Amino acid sequence: MTTKVFIDGEAGTTGLQIRDRLISRSDITLVQIDPALRKDDAARKEAFAAADVAILCLPDDAARAAVALSADLGVRIIDASTAHRVNPDWAFGLPELSPAQAERIKSARYVANPGCYSTGAIALLAPLVAKGLVPADASITINAVSGYTGGGKALIAEYDAGTAPAHFVYATGQKHKHLPEIVEYVGLSGLPIFVPSVGNFAQGMAVQIPLHLDSLGTGATLESLHAALTAHYAGGGNIRVCPIEDQDSRIDPTALNDTNLLEIHVRGDAETGRAVLIAVLDNLGKGASGAAVQNLDLMISA
Repeated sequence: MTTKVFIDGEAGTTGLQIRDRLISRSDITLVQIDPALRKDDAARKEAFAAADVAILCLPDDAARAAVALSADLGVRIIDASTAHRVNPDWAFGLPELSPAQAERIKSARYVANPGCYSTGAIALLAPLVAKGLVPADASITINAVSGYTGGGKALIAEYDAGTAPAHFVYATGQKHKHLPEIVEYVGLSGLPIFVPSVGNFAQGMAVQIPLHLDSLGTGATLESLHAALTAHYAGGGNIRVCPIEDQDSRIDPTALNDTNLLEIHVRGDAETGRAVLIAVLDNLGKGASGAAVQNLDLMISA
């Protein structure tokens, strides 16, 4: 028996990537509608009714409307938008947070896919806050660079046309839509400073968190940070911690493109107590489409 999956918003970047990951699988049957009817509620409702799981690749308001449209049909939902990520009635789709989180995803009707930047930031910080190595009230700064596909069709068109800059910083007003989920799932008591940017490459991402270890007041060292992260992710999943010995080699944001992996690096200077935590992932993989498929696989394995 196959699982029937409807991708609502299949024509977008995330939707196309999910379709490409599922279309050749023998255990999945894609429920598709005529592209001319992709905004027709009656056709969409029929597709929701025919599906076991629907994946929403829509803007926030459209995602909320899709949940309402399908509410009486029993279909399970994975939402790739920001709309439901801090809703307690939804399972947050980062199974590596804890074994309990993976179990919640397995049994959930509603799963909210994490954002790409927040996936990296939460993966770096959540185990350290839980362990007490980084205080919940620490002053945190997050710097990140993403490939331009994270900006959707309009930004992709700018880069394809050669009219976009080689690199730009944005969201400097500190209202980025990923901040609430970072605060919620890291367990921070205050808002971090978040400085995202876009580079002239299609896919890939590096998320960086600098720390003055002495200011944390926890006795944290490079070695204890590395050990805590290594222990947390030792149980499997798609997050792995790189060896601590290599401190000065280049870190390539595109190194994990076309995978659903996330790699963590702990770098810095032990003598002066300065550390940089770095997460590398594909913004379209573990940061979006790959994560949705990972959550789908958990949901249909239950």
